[in-house]
Amino acid sequence: MPFSSVYRSDPRLQTLGADFVDPVQAADFPMARLRFRNDRAAETVGLAGLADDEWTHHFGRFAPLPDNLDPPLAQRYHGHQFRVYNPDLGDGRGFTFAQLREAGSGRLLDLGTKGSGVTPWSRSGDGRLTLKGGVREVLAAAMLEALGVPTSRALSLVETGESLLRQDEPSPTRSAVLVRLSHSHIRFGTFQRPATLGRPDLVQRLTAYTLEHYFPHRVGAADPGVALLEEACAGAARLTGAWMAAGFVHGVLNTDNMNVTGESFDYGPYRFLPHNDPNFVAAYFDHSGLYSFGRQPEAVFWNLQQLAGALAGAGAPEADLIDVLNGFGDRYRAGLTAAMLCRLGLASRDPEADSRLVGAAFRALGSAGSELRWEPFFFDWFCGDAGRALSGIRGDLYRGEGFADFRREVEESTQDRSDRLGHPLFSRAEPVELLVDQIEAVWDDIAQHDDWTAFEGLLTDIETARRAWDLQPG
Repeated sequence: MPFSSVYRSDPRLQTLGADFVDPVQAADFPMARLRFRNDRAAETVGLAGLADDEWTHHFGRFAPLPDNLDPPLAQRYHGHQFRVYNPDLGDGRGFTFAQLREAGSGRLLDLGTKGSGVTPWSRSGDGRLTLKGGVREVLAAAMLEALGVPTSRALSLVETGESLLRQDEPSPTRSAVLVRLSHSHIRFGTFQRPATLGRPDLVQRLTAYTLEHYFPHRVGAADPGVALLEEACAGAARLTGAWMAAGFVHGVLNTDNMNVTGESFDYGPYRFLPHNDPNFVAAYFDHSGLYSFGRQPEAVFWNLQQLAGALAGAGAPEADLIDVLNGFGDRYRAGLTAAMLCRLGLASRDPEADSRLVGAAFRALGSAGSELRWEPFFFDWFCGDAGRALSGIRGDLYRGEGFADFRREVEESTQDRSDRLGHPLFSRAEPVELLVDQIEAVWDDIAQHDDWTAFEGLLTDIETARRAWDLQPG
């Protein structure tokens, strides 16, 4: 098989033992038709050289990768779902298929699945994924990466030939299996499970595993639980700031949907903001707005508190854990500021000036309301090019009083890598976006005509935008 020299298998999950994982097998699907492969991501782990039939052999039929996990492993975890504790969770339609080292960084990465079949944790579910759900996740991961958000990457989408019944979309509907490349699937809920079962020894084992494989620089810390919370808190703060700058609404910020490495993953009923609206809700079942756009920082902090509780029960000093939690607000504000500067293409001046700029940007967006979509604002003002913004199709809006403070702050700022404005993307009148109507239009073409042209075209546009923005988050 044509695995490159970059391919470095390094399965580690099995070392946690039977208290954390269960060996499973993939479903025997009636079909394995490749619909998407991410060669750019695959190249980072030595898999880009696979021919399509070899690709589907591994990522549609799940033949083991060389010297890797065999069989795959479904993880056990609990979690709070909409702040109600649920002990009946775990990998119910996915598993960890392989673990590999990333070229260059040496990071340990997981190949995790979604829709690969029934596991011991499926409950009454069928263990499957709708093709539409797979299409949505591929698009979400691509757009978030382009916007500089720490995210898992969709590696593969294979249609599997089954008809699925679902309550939240027209049924029967087509099925698929997704493989994502992610920096850990160790969730907050992975710690909650042994804590709830009264097994501090297992929490300590999981903590040691997590530090060794994801935060090796913290191995030997005076208190491992505190060290872990510090890293999780820092990663979650950066991630949340990046979500807010991207105008991204995750939709289901349960503790089982957050991992300890601060990487966004598992995209269900997400949305990107059409315009600035703190009360915007992505999930149709979020009737109270618990996970609305403006409440995401609060939701993440609450989840961190639950992780801290699990660590405290395993002996981590409570006072030290509280000190870490008390620092989340400052970390989040720093993460948001860095992400906003990155999105606007402006260099940092000093903390006070940066804070003024970010505040002015949000006030300007708020003043415009539904007249100004989220993405065009960042597109028009990229690298602080006021001339381009004011002469464009939204120039009259930007000249208004609601943008006065923002214009002044931009004028006093310094462009960061202004050469990026030479990319052809910035000669367009409109940016690349990923709004729900676009996703529905892409899906309609697939569902009605099996036409993947719009899907592939949108991914090409997103990749063009990623290259043009060339975002390097702080």
